[in-house]
Amino acid sequence: MKKRILRIVGVILVLALSGGIYYIQLLTPIITGYAAKNLASGVFVGNRTQESVESTDLNFSFIKFTNNTVDYEKKEVTSRFLWASSKAIYIEGFGCTLVRDADENTIRTRPYRIVPLPAINPDSVAWPAGDKLSDSIPNGIDLEKLNMALNRAFSDTVGTKGTFAVAVAYKNQLIAEKYRDGFTNKNRFLSWSMAKSFTHALVGIMVKKGLLDIHNQVDIPQWKNDEHRSITLENLMHMNAGLEWNENYGNLSDVTLMLHKSSDMAAFTYNKALQVKPDSVWVYNSGATNIVSYLIRKKIANDAEYYAFPRRELFNPIGIRSAIFETDASGTFVGSSYIYATMRDYVRFGLLYLNKGNWLGNQILPLGWTETAMQVSNGSDGKYGSFFWLNQSGDYPKVPKDLFMCRGHDGQFIYIIPSLELVVVRTGFSKKQDFNYPEFLASIVEAIKS
Repeated sequence: MKKRILRIVGVILVLALSGGIYYIQLLTPIITGYAAKNLASGVFVGNRTQESVESTDLNFSFIKFTNNTVDYEKKEVTSRFLWASSKAIYIEGFGCTLVRDADENTIRTRPYRIVPLPAINPDSVAWPAGDKLSDSIPNGIDLEKLNMALNRAFSDTVGTKGTFAVAVAYKNQLIAEKYRDGFTNKNRFLSWSMAKSFTHALVGIMVKKGLLDIHNQVDIPQWKNDEHRSITLENLMHMNAGLEWNENYGNLSDVTLMLHKSSDMAAFTYNKALQVKPDSVWVYNSGATNIVSYLIRKKIANDAEYYAFPRRELFNPIGIRSAIFETDASGTFVGSSYIYATMRDYVRFGLLYLNKGNWLGNQILPLGWTETAMQVSNGSDGKYGSFFWLNQSGDYPKVPKDLFMCRGHDGQFIYIIPSLELVVVRTGFSKKQDFNYPEFLASIVEAIKS
């Protein structure tokens, strides 16, 4: 009897060990892919040190145990964990790409077109077209309250942990910016899902040119002859297309597999089953944005033109000089997650939407396009519009309901409040309850309304 029990216990232990090894085998591409991609972009795009990225952005879970090698000559990063490794490579003007199921030379030699920046010295051009700031600030601001709000955001106490930078614009004027030690206004910061809102702008430009109609069924051959065929571009942008999806970043979910293991993020997503009728149930789905990015690429139908498109049509016209839009291994912009830009350039993007798509007299976005961002998505209970988050649900109870925002993983925000003519940008690395965002924004609003 005793021997039998020992055999059973032995079998259970072997099965448990085998299961654990199998699960780690599934995790290793995520662990090493996350480390390689984020370290490479942090160093070669964000202008940070390896130590800065590792001690903050990579200092959690299994990620902190990776062994990372930065090759400054080749501009690439290799990350290792146990028996697995991943590599991310730098492409001039297009940031870093995680090498996944693609020939590295193919990634490096695509027809990337670098559009020149406007031939101006931004330090000599007045804000917001340039970086020459006014010596005066608009009336009606309590500077003492504003400074207290900014200082509190960097205090690293309960509810205020992890801030990298904050910038505030009021009545189109940059009135405050503050940076954590080790960061300056020259650093580029990762957007995470704020990139979705930039993708909304790119779709708007395509609509203005007559190249896309958000109400049409999308042009994906794999969807033509099955239940997916009724999905529209608007459904994808409202996150209610009905696709099977798991956005949990804490496990082997669809979003972690897509970002860190898939070479073609759009295909990963459009191959998902349809679970519910489109336009009925809201499920946050980063992959939907990458389908939209793929549809833009497909419609332009020329990769050199596609790679030039964001800078030529959006970034340059509104004075955004720093932005880098990164691609996946298939060559499609990662519209869900991977833009890097300075704080001032994120403010400029917020100002574009604050001013209804008009930039210093030039109508960049179609008339009425910014209003589509605030159109409540069916099923979202007032939390989400079209690639923008909303305050119709009252999640920010102390600020006006017309607040709409770009929101990124780990605490990246562009807050836009039209009724107050206010744009607030916050970047950082804050896990879950580390930072109280509603109270942070409310404290700035209080200073403005004083």
